[in-house]
Amino acid sequence: MAVIEVKQGVLSVGSIHWERRLFDELIPIPDGTSYNSFLIIGSEKTALIDTVDPEKTRELLENLRKTGAKVDYVISNHAEQDHSGSIPAVLEKFPNAKVVTNAKCKGMLMDHLHIPEEKFLVIKDKEELSLGNKTLRFYMAPWVHWPETMLTYLVEDKILFTCDLFGSHFATSRLYAEEDAKVLEDAKRYYAEIMMPFRVQIRKYLKWIREMNPEIIAPSHGPLWKNPDFIISAYEDWVSDRLVNKVLLPYTSMHGSTRILVDRLINSLMEKGIGVVPFDLAKIDLGRFAIELVDAPTLILAAPTVLVGAHPLAIYAAYLTNALRPKLKFFGFMGSYGWGGKALDHILNQVSSLKVETFEPVMVKGLPGEEDLKKVDSLAEAIAEKHKELNIF
Repeated sequence: MAVIEVKQGVLSVGSIHWERRLFDELIPIPDGTSYNSFLIIGSEKTALIDTVDPEKTRELLENLRKTGAKVDYVISNHAEQDHSGSIPAVLEKFPNAKVVTNAKCKGMLMDHLHIPEEKFLVIKDKEELSLGNKTLRFYMAPWVHWPETMLTYLVEDKILFTCDLFGSHFATSRLYAEEDAKVLEDAKRYYAEIMMPFRVQIRKYLKWIREMNPEIIAPSHGPLWKNPDFIISAYEDWVSDRLVNKVLLPYTSMHGSTRILVDRLINSLMEKGIGVVPFDLAKIDLGRFAIELVDAPTLILAAPTVLVGAHPLAIYAAYLTNALRPKLKFFGFMGSYGWGGKALDHILNQVSSLKVETFEPVMVKGLPGEEDLKKVDSLAEAIAEKHKELNIF
């Protein structure tokens, strides 16, 4: 990645990971990603805000070499290694540099990277660090998305460095985001996969970020936001209680019985004017599923029984939904079995943290008959009534 000037004395020196397609060995990132790092050159001191994934350390060091600057401070907004992993290499290159972070992040960096304690300068909420003609102010923002997270504000230039908050896994040669559907989709995917479990905390932070009124928001993944209102408004919508008239329907079927139930529910819901988003769990894009969870009121999981329990793919989908903690209001299960079944018990155990009302399950022994299909229609009717109560028709 090239060295790019953001403002006078503010340089982007991070790296683009064009070919990466999986994050944390879990999250699909079809458009790659970037690890944004910023060099702030003051009249007296120079600070590096966040580093890059260890796989791209060489590129960061090369960019720093191009600037000719001496790093006095390394600001660590977040201890996760895709942002902090190159700190040891930077400290080796600049042995007099100090790592500036909060006490909790300090402990994590010592644990994860074995950075010596004497290398740290610990700061508190709203504390400032002078670089001469530029001032950094630090804001504690725990749980976006780790407990030690903080944001850094460059006061004179009105740039807010937010690390993971407002980020997107989107590899692009453009420094700034264009306000188009593609950029917004990648930002929503990122929110859904990483930030959604913390939407209550994020609501609070959005209020004071609005009051701060930054001119540029610079996250550590994806392009920068030159019009902060665009991404802040999107986040305000995503963390709100707004719901869409749709049902998510993740499913898997081994011999066709569960698929019959799924097809019947899709048709019945469509006839009632309710949107349906089915996901074949054998081919699911977890990112797309997470995106749809952001504003869905209802999820119906459908799966057959395997060795008296729920199909493993269904258990995984339930576990993931439970972990992401979306604003779902209703949950249901449809399934088939042959000679024994505890599938429903297994699924309900996996969604125990969801604050949802559950529908009467549709459990079928063998191939569904007409009475079973009538139960599916009744489920669709119950969903329609609940959606009407929410005023989302």
